[in-house]
Amino acid sequence: MTLSIEYQMTQIYCFVDDFLKARPKLANWRRSPHAHPRFTDAEVITIALLQAVFGVATLEQTHLLVARNHRRAFPHLPSYAQWLNRLHLLDAHTSAMLTATCAHDRRHARLYLVDSKPIPLCHAVRHGRVRLMREDGARFGKTSKGWFFGFKLHALRHINGRLMNLVLTPANEDDRACATVLADAMDGGVAIGDLGYRGAECATAMMKENDALLITRDIAPTHKFLLSQVRQGVETMFSQWWHRFIDRVFSRSWHGLWNTLKLKVLHYNLVHAGVLAP
Repeated sequence: MTLSIEYQMTQIYCFVDDFLKARPKLANWRRSPHAHPRFTDAEVITIALLQAVFGVATLEQTHLLVARNHRRAFPHLPSYAQWLNRLHLLDAHTSAMLTATCAHDRRHARLYLVDSKPIPLCHAVRHGRVRLMREDGARFGKTSKGWFFGFKLHALRHINGRLMNLVLTPANEDDRACATVLADAMDGGVAIGDLGYRGAECATAMMKENDALLITRDIAPTHKFLLSQVRQGVETMFSQWWHRFIDRVFSRSWHGLWNTLKLKVLHYNLVHAGVLAP
């Protein structure tokens, strides 16, 4: 059964509003205790999460669709520029919601997948003159498909599908440098990675700092097929992120990019947890 946009909109709003009301320090973040804008913080974040529901590439398109077709649900909708500024001011709220959805359930197996995804800022034809976000750390990196300019999104996924931890780095960052940071979200257990995490030094660091066993193809070459089958889960996650346009970058600052990425991953986690409709 296909759920209506209005139903999904209500689902999202109820989750966000309940989350903020349960955390007064987040809900009352403004300097003045008497500041109660007619357009609430819950409405601001709800519209951002509707991007995945509408299936559009940009937040601007999302705002436009709301303004044209759902004005009754948001009677005090501000302009796009005002709304976007409010959204980026709520970065801490987005982070808190994402962190809450990454909580580990001790009843589940302690088996994780670790990998990274390129976040290119432009097409290859522009590599010779690209300057976007250089001061924010954008760099050239290389994947099996070739060079790209931008950032790299490092992810830790539980075997059941939920995203557990997320790190954004320059594109030239070695995957192994983020392995122990990602593993902070693990409750011990086993992490399976590709050859980007190969080497005894990375495995030893994860065991020492995170009490986690890292398995890569070079460590278990006789189980290459089994590992590749298990690792299909992370490719499925990246595919679902692709359908949320996670690698279509329209931000002009690191802060804007990071907040936008977190919103898309937050929607993924909420759908996977059954809070929102797929």
